[in-house]
Amino acid sequence: MERRQFLAGLAGLALLPLAGCRFTGPLRVGIHTWIGYETLYLAQNLRWLPAGAELISGTSATDSLAGLRNGELDAACLTLDEVLVARSLGLPLQIALVFNVSAGADMLVARPGIHSLQQLEGKRLGVESTALGALMLNRVLNKAGLPRAAVQTVELPPAGQLAAWQQHKVDAIITYEPTASRLLELGGVNLFNSRELPDTIFDVLAVRTDSLMFKPVKTLIAAHFHALEHIRSNRQDALYRIAARQQISPQQVKQALAGVMLPGLAANHRYLDHGASRLALAGQQLHEIMLNNGLLAQPDVQEKLLSSRWLPEVLA
Repeated sequence: MERRQFLAGLAGLALLPLAGCRFTGPLRVGIHTWIGYETLYLAQNLRWLPAGAELISGTSATDSLAGLRNGELDAACLTLDEVLVARSLGLPLQIALVFNVSAGADMLVARPGIHSLQQLEGKRLGVESTALGALMLNRVLNKAGLPRAAVQTVELPPAGQLAAWQQHKVDAIITYEPTASRLLELGGVNLFNSRELPDTIFDVLAVRTDSLMFKPVKTLIAAHFHALEHIRSNRQDALYRIAARQQISPQQVKQALAGVMLPGLAANHRYLDHGASRLALAGQQLHEIMLNNGLLAQPDVQEKLLSSRWLPEVLA
C-alpha cells in the first residue's frame, strides 16, 4: 500500500524531455497498490473496465511520473501533492476524479509512554520528505504548541519506517496505512491522525490533457463508480477480492478502508465543479507548504487544475 514513495526520483525525472502528444492507442493508466485505488483493480477483476483502457502497475508514484513524462501513460493515480510536483515540472495534468480523502489513515504514532503531543519535545520524530509529511508535521507541532526546533526530525521514507521503529531509531513516526496499523500492533500510540484534517489529504486520478483524444476516460471513471458501488453493496465479496489481490487478510482490507472516505459521484462534482471547493483550497494550502519546503521546481498558478468534464452526470 505504498503510494507516496515519490520525491526521491524527481531530480533525474526532471531532466527527461516531455514526450510529444499522442492521440491514438489505448488509455494507459499508471497505478500502484493503495487502498484508495482498489476500485480500478476491482473493476478490472470484474471485467468492467472499458475496451481500450489498460492499468499499468508500478511500485510507486515515481513509476507513474516517469510514464507520464515520457509519454507511456495518459493518466495516473496520484496524491494531490504529487500532481502539483508533476505540474511544476511542466506536465499538463488535470485532476479528473477524487478516489479518496484520508480520514484517519495518516497518523502520528508514538512509543508507549508518550501520551501527549507535548511529550514529543526533545524526541526523535520520523517523517517522510514530502508535502504531506511537512503538512502533518506542521499541524502536529501547532497543536502541541511546540516550535520546529523542539523535535529532532529524522527523514524516513515509508519503506524504512517499520525497521526504524523496531530498531528504536525514532520515538514517533508520521506514517499511514498499512504501516500505521503495524506500529499500533507493536504497542504504538495514535496521538494524531487525519481525522483532524478533514478534506485535506486527497488521492486523485490525474489525466494528461494533451493525449486523451478519443480515449475512454469517461467510461473508465464510470467503471470506478461501478466498483465503488460494489464495495458498498457487496462488501464481503469486495473485501475478499481486494484481499486476494493484495495478499493480505479481509480484516486488514476492512481496517484500511475505515481510514479513508470514498466520495461518490455527487461529492466528486462538488470537489471538481467549483473553483472554491475544499479540494481547490487544499491544493492552495499544499502549494504554499511545498514552496516553503523547496518541494516544487517552480510555482504553479493552479489554473485548470480541476475538471469535472469526465465525470458522469448526476441524475436528479
